[in-house]
Amino acid sequence: MVAIRWTGSPGSLLEAVKEVERRGGRVPTFRNGPREIDVDILDLRGLVETERDPILPHPRMAGRRFVLAPLAEIAPGWKHPVTGLTAREMLAGLPAKPGVRKIVARSLSS
Repeated sequence: MVAIRWTGSPGSLLEAVKEVERRGGRVPTFRNGPREIDVDILDLRGLVETERDPILPHPRMAGRRFVLAPLAEIAPGWKHPVTGLTAREMLAGLPAKPGVRKIVARSLSS
């Protein structure tokens, strides 16, 4: 998970994300099909958009432990633009399973 600073429009960010996925080897298949890489836009400056892509905030993030756990770690002060809850608060409302575990990458230079 990464946080970036973006000054462009939501549509231009979506275009950039699609390009990252394409360069990462993603090939369009069917909705929710298997994919080599998947980059989601979770939030953009607290905007709420329900009519066109990208839908903001991400419509399924509140129910995904694998999204909320790293989000709570990298952005503890972030609040969902609709509910006002932090990622940690949303995480507390989810069942314990399925769980997530943090994987720490080791340096390739050692």
